[in-house]
Amino acid sequence: MTTRRQDSGELLETAIIGAGFGGLGLAIKLLQEGQGNFAVFEKSGDVGGVWRDNIYPGAACDVPSHLYSFSFEPNPEWSRTFGGQSEIHQYLQHCTDKYQLWGKIRFNAEVTAAKFDEQNHLWTLHFADGESVRARTVVFAVGALNVPAYPNIEGLDSFQGKIMHTAEWDSDCDLRGKRVGVIGTGASAIQVVPEIQPVVESLSLYQRTAPWVMPKRDGWIPPRWRKLYARLPLLQKLHRIVQYWMFESTAPVMIKNNWMTRMGEKLGRRYLTRMIKDPVLREKVTPRYALGCKRVLLSDDYYPALTRPNVEVLTDGIARVDESGIVSRDGSHQALDVIVLATGFKVPAAGAPFPIEGLGGRLLNDDWRSGSEAYLGMTVSGYPNMLYIMGPNTGPGNISVIFYIESQLRYIMAYLKHLRQRNIAALDLKAEVQREFNDALQAKMQNTTWMSGCDSWYLTEDGKNTTLWPGYSWQYRMQSKHFDPSIYRSRRRSMSEPQVNVELGEPATSSS
Repeated sequence: MTTRRQDSGELLETAIIGAGFGGLGLAIKLLQEGQGNFAVFEKSGDVGGVWRDNIYPGAACDVPSHLYSFSFEPNPEWSRTFGGQSEIHQYLQHCTDKYQLWGKIRFNAEVTAAKFDEQNHLWTLHFADGESVRARTVVFAVGALNVPAYPNIEGLDSFQGKIMHTAEWDSDCDLRGKRVGVIGTGASAIQVVPEIQPVVESLSLYQRTAPWVMPKRDGWIPPRWRKLYARLPLLQKLHRIVQYWMFESTAPVMIKNNWMTRMGEKLGRRYLTRMIKDPVLREKVTPRYALGCKRVLLSDDYYPALTRPNVEVLTDGIARVDESGIVSRDGSHQALDVIVLATGFKVPAAGAPFPIEGLGGRLLNDDWRSGSEAYLGMTVSGYPNMLYIMGPNTGPGNISVIFYIESQLRYIMAYLKHLRQRNIAALDLKAEVQREFNDALQAKMQNTTWMSGCDSWYLTEDGKNTTLWPGYSWQYRMQSKHFDPSIYRSRRRSMSEPQVNVELGEPATSSS
């Protein structure tokens, strides 16, 4: 049965998909320039993206709070060096309040398909409820960490206890006195394990690959400092700059796979030795690959939690799950009440988030089948007026994602301004520009630690890294600083095309 598509008749200048950092940031910039004919479409019922959804115990950022926020909207009231889930979510709600965005966001609006109309140079977005809208430009700010990855383990559905993914945490599930199995040792696992360890009867941690863990050095920000930041905004700005260069200075260690990487590994092993005295346990959790090949994790309490008497690290691998627990490959059985899947997300290294049809009926899912690619992670040849925020190869390996987002916001605003001022219907990236950019990017990628042999979520099945930026973040900012219209093919508007009113609404004003 075919779902009836009903065109609302609405014609937008810009449609933004997603109300996380990227989507909200672009909405703010549009309003500040007086561009009111846009809408943000959010599949859930609130803003925040990953920070709305991930409510598991201990959920927090591994980038300092002052750096993990918009440069144009500093928050002097961060309570911790590294912000927790709730506080970051509240920050995004604050931004939505202050810049009066609630009326521009359509909640519970899940996009299921997008198609470009070559005759009218418009995108049509289809939604799960059967409605559709048209827009001159569409900006995907859907992020990469939004679809939970469930492991393919035999018998998982047969378990009679409670199963929950960290990204779909059930706050009503009381873990006190329970026998809990945690599958995975990635970013969510090292946060949730120390939080639940003190209250559970036993915790069985199933590790496939030992992660590199470095000290986080988290802590409360004293009230006097918060008052100073509020009174002296320049002080907070300087603090942010110092934090940026501290993290940026780790790029050679995390990315280059050279003698500096070996030095970083030495520091990591020293930290591990200091935290875990038991040689058997220490051997289990010692990484066997280059520092940075997988995501480097920050924690002050993960290693100490593993040393507690009610915690066991199991490294033999999972054979299957039965009604009462997990059977390891060595035949041992752990009886469990709850299984926590700390198995991360389905990162779109290849393929589109939903059917997207561009010029000549071409499908983005086909073009990206062997690995997603774009120019500067933002524009894709064959898909005019379609832009991505945090698209292919723009993930940071060592720094705040917000730095990349703000670089992209600047570029996207210049792109949209060029469309308006030159009366251009559509801009289509030249295929040779995309090819040359990505050939150079992948050549540079071969010398990074991410390609040193480990199996990570950064890579496609064919071993291509379509996720991270293979260099310094300041290099990305410099490359994306100027919008060059010559790398695009322009399509002029005709009088018969639907005309879009780009300046509905008033420029944004900040209301405290």
